[in-house]
Amino acid sequence: MNSTRRIAPLLAPSMLAADFANLQAEAERLAGSAADWLHCDIMDGRFVPNISFGLPVLEAIKRHAAQPLDVHLMIEEPQHYLEAFRDAGAANITVHYEACTHLHRVIQQIKKLGCRAGVALNPHTPAWVLQDIAADLDLVCVMSVNPGFGGQAFIPNTLRKVAELKELLVDAGSDALIEVDGGVNQDNALPLVEAGADVLVAGNFVFKSPDPVATLADLRAILSAATAEH
Repeated sequence: MNSTRRIAPLLAPSMLAADFANLQAEAERLAGSAADWLHCDIMDGRFVPNISFGLPVLEAIKRHAAQPLDVHLMIEEPQHYLEAFRDAGAANITVHYEACTHLHRVIQQIKKLGCRAGVALNPHTPAWVLQDIAADLDLVCVMSVNPGFGGQAFIPNTLRKVAELKELLVDAGSDALIEVDGGVNQDNALPLVEAGADVLVAGNFVFKSPDPVATLADLRAILSAATAEH
């Protein structure tokens, strides 16, 4: 398999790492940045051991965001809330494989709502579990940390998993984008893209830097230069 990329990946800064007291300002300063999507992690305290934010906060972010909202539902029984999250501003809705007993049905629900439909895989979940549904997916989010908290260290095995997933998607004839979420930074971004990643989610790396806009611009420049060589 040829794992080089001809198109620079999308960048999706994670709002989980933003200043929650100034979400309007955070969204507005990213409006003209290299960010392609704004990644929004929804946590319910049940599927993951943390609670982040819900529908009202997502609606508030949407009012001030220039980019599409990439909504990652780390929640139990997501099928009950899909329409509400679409109405709150989600362009992409990603549910967890581990949280959906009837995953195919949930994916079709998301598509019917007019959103890009994604499935997230926890670090311990192998890529092959998506073999029978790969052709129906628009997005696969590979968790490169254990979901629930920001600021965790990148799990190195993710590189192999992304490559395996890329091969699976190609074999299935799927155009699904591969997104990597957790611990992404300037050291692992290019190896991830070379392995097959299409979307990079970065939280602390962006928002804890002195200048998030400059950090995104620098990352875009590095990745664009590398992909241009191919």
